[in-house]
Amino acid sequence: MQLSFVNALLRPRAHLGLRASRTFSTAPVSFSRRTVPKSCLTSEVTSSPLCNSWLYRRCYSVVAQRKPAVLHSLEPRFFSANAFHGTVQTSQLPVLAPPAVGRWLLFSSAMVFAVIVVGGVTRLTESGLSITEWKPITGIIPPMNVEDWSVEFEKYKATPEFKLLNHSITLDEFKNIFYMEWGHRVLGRLIGITFVAPLAYFGLRKKLTASMPMQLTAMALLIGFQGFLGWYMVKSGLEDSIMDTPGAVPRVSQYRLAAHLGTAVVLYAGMLGTGLAAIKDWRYARGGSWSGSSTMNWQNVLSNPIVKRFSRLSKGLSALVFLTALSGAFVAGLDAGLLYNEFPLMGGRIAPPVDELFSSAYAKNADGSDVWWRNIFENPTTVQFDHRVLAMTTYISTCMLFAYSRRPAIRALLPPLARTSVMAAFAMANVQVLLGLATLLYLVPVPIAAAHQAGSIALLSTMVHLLVSLRRPGLAAQMWRKAGMQAKSSGL
Repeated sequence: MQLSFVNALLRPRAHLGLRASRTFSTAPVSFSRRTVPKSCLTSEVTSSPLCNSWLYRRCYSVVAQRKPAVLHSLEPRFFSANAFHGTVQTSQLPVLAPPAVGRWLLFSSAMVFAVIVVGGVTRLTESGLSITEWKPITGIIPPMNVEDWSVEFEKYKATPEFKLLNHSITLDEFKNIFYMEWGHRVLGRLIGITFVAPLAYFGLRKKLTASMPMQLTAMALLIGFQGFLGWYMVKSGLEDSIMDTPGAVPRVSQYRLAAHLGTAVVLYAGMLGTGLAAIKDWRYARGGSWSGSSTMNWQNVLSNPIVKRFSRLSKGLSALVFLTALSGAFVAGLDAGLLYNEFPLMGGRIAPPVDELFSSAYAKNADGSDVWWRNIFENPTTVQFDHRVLAMTTYISTCMLFAYSRRPAIRALLPPLARTSVMAAFAMANVQVLLGLATLLYLVPVPIAAAHQAGSIALLSTMVHLLVSLRRPGLAAQMWRKAGMQAKSSGL
């Protein structure tokens, strides 16, 4: 009987919460009714010849528990890596998007960032009109032999751009601009594939927070719309009516270019903001800090009138950054950067003459009622002046917001990530001003101009991060955190 009892103790069951150890414990023995029956604690065992052996010491450490063992139901989620919610009844909680969703959205936003930069280079190198057709499926394959290249080249020769500007271009030179536009289109298709396929996967696996399916579906539709809008923009530069307009330059419509860029920027900001929010919500739900602070209560911070005012100012500055980037599309579409290559003056004056800013030559209505808005969007001089004003307003506003955040009273109220984001926005604004001046003074060199466009998106990225750092955690994250804290406090 002694040996059978010892063998039973040497094989403790996991569901009893017992642990086998070779270490002898001298602590007072405390037993739980649910672990060891009283009948087992007899002198028959202690008087056994095994008392002084390692076998007895091991058995004794099994029986001698410092605290009563608590029985747990070891369901599959008990072994989850997320120990904070190990015993929470997850079926009763709303779906919380895992970090994989956030990383996928951040990757998608990085690809949109890349396609924006490539699109800027395509415009700067005047490569956008090299492909005269839109083939969403077969267009992914470039010309593979001499005959294919000859066919594409002949199509390009029929465009106004070739007839007016590039009539002496060779086949090899045509290949360079063709591949630039082709790369831009292929990258756009890759964005669609790498976004829609994971979206379907996460949706079918029910990995998306309640508000995500509608938002992400709208982004997917926006990606498809971007493809159509891109072709609609290119088509405006292929129209034969350009040949009949005296002094006309073959280029895409600045309105369509601004719409194409603006849609891409909105898509980028949406992906970036949603991805950051998903990752931060997951960390918060697991018991992590909010916006980089483990001591601040987000309800108290966000309800503070000073923080509310700071948040409104941040949103206003974000809108201003977007508007400035959009005005840059009009500058690029009209080649307005090649005028008045000096700063801060324009032709020796703070602003050009009024009759040049609002020239009646741009009015199309007989009564001239459209002269003011057509000059704003179609007069290269006015477009550059507007971009200058918006850029300097954005820079000064960023500096003022940064200075405001450095005030001791404000700094004490803002969470750490918000302060870091403001500092990053201020630094990026300085870089962006320098890139803009270099682009203007050096007559729009392609590398600097492309960096200037990328800088505008980088500045917007810092503002998006600032807004995310000042948001409240999602409802699902709040419920998961609350359930996890309750489980932790109850000792489960």
